Amino acid sequence: MSDRSRLRLFVLQVLVVSILATLLGRLWYIQVYRGESFAQAANSNRVREVITPAPRGVVVDARGRTLVDNRTALVVSVNRSLMRLEKDDGEAVLARLATVVGIPAAELTKKIAPCGKGDRPPTCWNGSPYQPVPVKAYGTDKRAELERVLMVLEHREDFRGVTAEFQAVREYPGGTSGAHLLGYLGPISDDERTQPGYAKAVSTAEVGRTGVEQVYDAALRGVDGVQQLLVDKDGNVTGEQTEGSTEPTAGDQLVLSIDRDVQKVSEDALRKWVEFARTQDARCQPGTAPIKCGKLRADSGAVVVMEAKTGRLVAMASYPSFDPTQFVGGISTSEYAALTDEKNGIPLINRPVQGLFAPASTFKVISTAAAVESGFYSLGGTYDCPGSYAPLNNKRNFEGRGLGRIDLRTALVKSCDTIFYNFAFRQWQRDGGLKPVANPGDHMYKMAKAFGLGERTGVDLPSERRGRVPDRAYKRAFWEDTKDDYCAGMKRRKDGDPLKQLVTEQCLEGFVLRGGDTANFSIGQGDALVSPLQLATVYAAVANGGTLVTPSVARALLSADGTRVTPVVTTPRGKVPVSAQVLDFMRESLGGVTQPGGTASSAFAGFPVRVGGKTGTAEVANKQDTSWFASFAPVSDPELVVVGMVSQGGTGGSISGRMVADVYKGIYGADGRKAALPGGKLPAALPRVRPDGQIAGPGVKVPGPAPTVTAPYVKPQPVPKEQSAPEPSAEPVQALGGPPTATPASTAPRRTPRVSGRRLE
Repeated sequence: MSDRSRLRLFVLQVLVVSILATLLGRLWYIQVYRGESFAQAANSNRVREVITPAPRGVVVDARGRTLVDNRTALVVSVNRSLMRLEKDDGEAVLARLATVVGIPAAELTKKIAPCGKGDRPPTCWNGSPYQPVPVKAYGTDKRAELERVLMVLEHREDFRGVTAEFQAVREYPGGTSGAHLLGYLGPISDDERTQPGYAKAVSTAEVGRTGVEQVYDAALRGVDGVQQLLVDKDGNVTGEQTEGSTEPTAGDQLVLSIDRDVQKVSEDALRKWVEFARTQDARCQPGTAPIKCGKLRADSGAVVVMEAKTGRLVAMASYPSFDPTQFVGGISTSEYAALTDEKNGIPLINRPVQGLFAPASTFKVISTAAAVESGFYSLGGTYDCPGSYAPLNNKRNFEGRGLGRIDLRTALVKSCDTIFYNFAFRQWQRDGGLKPVANPGDHMYKMAKAFGLGERTGVDLPSERRGRVPDRAYKRAFWEDTKDDYCAGMKRRKDGDPLKQLVTEQCLEGFVLRGGDTANFSIGQGDALVSPLQLATVYAAVANGGTLVTPSVARALLSADGTRVTPVVTTPRGKVPVSAQVLDFMRESLGGVTQPGGTASSAFAGFPVRVGGKTGTAEVANKQDTSWFASFAPVSDPELVVVGMVSQGGTGGSISGRMVADVYKGIYGADGRKAALPGGKLPAALPRVRPDGQIAGPGVKVPGPAPTVTAPYVKPQPVPKEQSAPEPSAEPVQALGGPPTATPASTAPRRTPRVSGRRLE
């Protein structure tokens, strides 16, 4: 054998030995070093998890009557991943399905398409792209439709990726009643599943999107169960593994402070007086802009009923409303578009917490407190009430009426604007006028903030807006945000242009707080904005002796088996800096508003309970007047606060005052009605859970031991207040592409300041 042959044989031997060593090393690594982990992995391939959804908790009112329940429905779903395995990407399947469910194929395509950046349901799918997308739900009462759907879907070969299964879905027995405060459900998104509160939610879960369904979602949702099934290599089930399997834990039952009957009374009154307002002519005097004339448009409204001492909400009505059952099983694009259409009034908006409006003369309780607590004016003094106020270019009273020299009580009862103009203007002068002193008093602005205006109330409902107190800080921040636009406009406009002076002033001195600004603020005009709920807390503080309450909807959470009660408690936000003497004076004075001679006397004529309140009629740029009435009752010992508002609804006394009177009549049982809330008080006791899982009303005896009361429920923290300046000036709301949310100040649209003329009451 040659040397070359020996060399080749040696190389081959080395190569074979190397390969054998590598194989033996790999075998040792797999079987010895990583043997245990690979054994576990192999075992896991034999286990499949099956999720058992937990029953979602029901929602009941203060008397245990069901507001939100669960029912069984046939849900038709589309698995996009499976359907797109078809040659035509499933177009033919969707076309066939469209004829079955009655939804256009183009709309079905949109519903199952994953949401992209900026897209929002229901025009796209916000859940996992691999899970079935519900497109329509059928109640078990619709037998004919159920049979047709099931019969058609038996032909699986024609409906690849389409399923029809009976599932538990939400039911709203009251229809549209309480829709905004109850909310609705929507599919969970992948982003949400990474958040701590949703860590255990399955990809097909539905979570609360608005109302208490959203705020108390974690408690209502419960914990899904997990069943560990053993399968063979072909996927056939061979048994069940007890280790790791868990039973579902039903969600808690949520007890609200809402009274179902008072809610209906409030909604009926709101609807009635909105419709009545549309039959009335708007106030249209010579020189009034045509847009303010004609029939009242009455495009939206709100009613808030709240316990004066606790802040518990008894009713909250918003108009226009919607039916939350539209979202069960998936809402159509056209239906959702109608709910977010400005022409329809954007029914999804919850006006009591998301609508912002100028409060008009209802604000005068704050102006009165500020004037007296400043030390410059007294409760027993008398003041001139001329028809117009000369220092402010003859700003006028309602219809230019002068009342001579009157006391402060009459100023509130008759709603004399010029007295409050004078209070505010003189204070502005004492603060230095156009050249403010180092530490101006700004009593009215500070008093407004002390009453909680300009901040969220902390109510346990989502997307609350904070309103606006247009003080010096606001003026400065708004000017810095808009001065470039105004300065550019100043350069573009020619001399003689009527807007030249306005834009020049805003460019050079837009940050200056002027006497007219403060005067307008004193009567709730100018740039002041409040929500109906904020105004309710203001009147609650007047009524209860100065406590600034935190409004709340929920009272407690009850475990599904009734063994546990978790109270939902709120903490007052503090005390307003107003003496008991001033508060007593204002309560008694406001009691005169509903008596003969007051601005709401006709609405409350002959009413058995004495009501204290204040009318308000707010001027709005390019819109008709906003009608307000804020009140409490009984005057001697207030239990309830009722605030009513109708946008573009005329004067406060003619519409909102009468609407609120209707609410009180329903509550107390006047005019032959059955009292919706006898004595004006909610039951002190909570409902109980019976052994069969049904809810028993307060005071009903339930077998077994009393439930254990746990630590109070920790509510989610409200959205932090924005530090930058303006919220949008759009009167009630902004147009939205999804569930309503508050507009951050940092993205607020720029606007032209409102130029206020004479004030109407």
